[in-house]
Amino acid sequence: MSWKFWKTKDSIPDPGDENWEKSLLNRVVLDALREQRRSRRWGILFKLLTFAYLLALLVIFLPGDLTERVKAGDDHTSVVDVKGVIAADMQASAENIISGLRAAYDDTHTKGVILRINSPGGSPVQAGRVNAEIRRLKKKHPKIPFYAVVSDLCASGAYYIAVAADKIFVDQASLVGSIGVRLDAFGFEHAMKELGIERRLLTAGKNKGILDPFSPLPEDQKHFVQGLLDEIHQQFIRVVREGRGSRLKGGDDVFSGLFWTGDDAVRLGLVDGLGDSDYVARDLIGAETTVNYTKKKDLLSSFADRLGTSLGEVLIRMTGGAYPLLR
Repeated sequence: MSWKFWKTKDSIPDPGDENWEKSLLNRVVLDALREQRRSRRWGILFKLLTFAYLLALLVIFLPGDLTERVKAGDDHTSVVDVKGVIAADMQASAENIISGLRAAYDDTHTKGVILRINSPGGSPVQAGRVNAEIRRLKKKHPKIPFYAVVSDLCASGAYYIAVAADKIFVDQASLVGSIGVRLDAFGFEHAMKELGIERRLLTAGKNKGILDPFSPLPEDQKHFVQGLLDEIHQQFIRVVREGRGSRLKGGDDVFSGLFWTGDDAVRLGLVDGLGDSDYVARDLIGAETTVNYTKKKDLLSSFADRLGTSLGEVLIRMTGGAYPLLR
C-alpha cells in the first residue's frame, strides 16, 4: 500500500475536520485501488510479451509448410529435403530422411516424389541406408516417379543417395560428384618430440592404438586403413554404376573424387538435365502443388541437438577424431 498522500500539505487531512477519519479511509482505499490497477496493467503487459515470445518461437520452429500440409487433400508432389552433412546425429540423418520418404509414399494424393538435395555428403552408412530405402520404396510403388533435384551441392554421400532416383536434375552452377572416400586425422608426434613430451599409450593388441594422433603411423597400419577406404570406395562405385547404368560417361575419371558443375555433370552422365523443383513438379510429375514431408524436430530437441552438435564438433576438431566420410 502506498502512503504518498502524506507527501503534500493539501493531502494531509485536517484534524479539526469532523470527517477527517472518513476522508483518510477514503484516500487509503483509493490509493489501494490505484495500486491494484497498476499491478493489473503490468500483469497484462507481461502476459502479452510472453504470448508474443511464444508466438515468435512457433513461427521460427514450426514447419514452414504447415499450411500447405493442412491443404494437401488434393493431388500433389511430395518433397523431402536433404540439407547439410549426412550423419546420424544431424538433421540429414537416415532416420529423418527415410521417415519423410515413407510419409510421402503413404499419402494417397502423392503423384511423385522429389528429393531436394543440398549437401556435401557424410557418413557412408547413413547414405547407404537411404539409397537402399529409396530403391525399396520405388519397387513397392512403381507408379510413383522419384526424382532428385540439386540446388547448390550434391557431393559424395549426397550423390550416393541421389543415384537411387529415376532422374537427377541440377542447376548449371551446381557442384556434383566427388565420388570418393576420405578419412581425416592429425599427427602430433614430431611436435611432441620438440616439446619433450613422452606419449604413454598402453594397449592389448598391437594395432589397438591405430590412428592415434600422438603416435607414428606404421606402414602396415597405413596400408590397412587404405584398404578399408578402397573397399568403401568400390562399394560407392558399384552403387553409382547400378543407379546410372549406361548413362555414365567419362570413364574412371568420374570416380576419382573430382566434382563438376551442373553443365559438365549432364555431359558426363552424372545427372540427367537442368531443372529445379518447380519444373519437375509441374512439367514432369504433373502436380504443381508441392507438400514438404521432411521430418522436423520439436523445439526442445532442436535446441539440445544444436548445443550438442556444436560441442561435439569442437571436441572432434580438438582430438582429430577420424571416421571414413563420403565427403
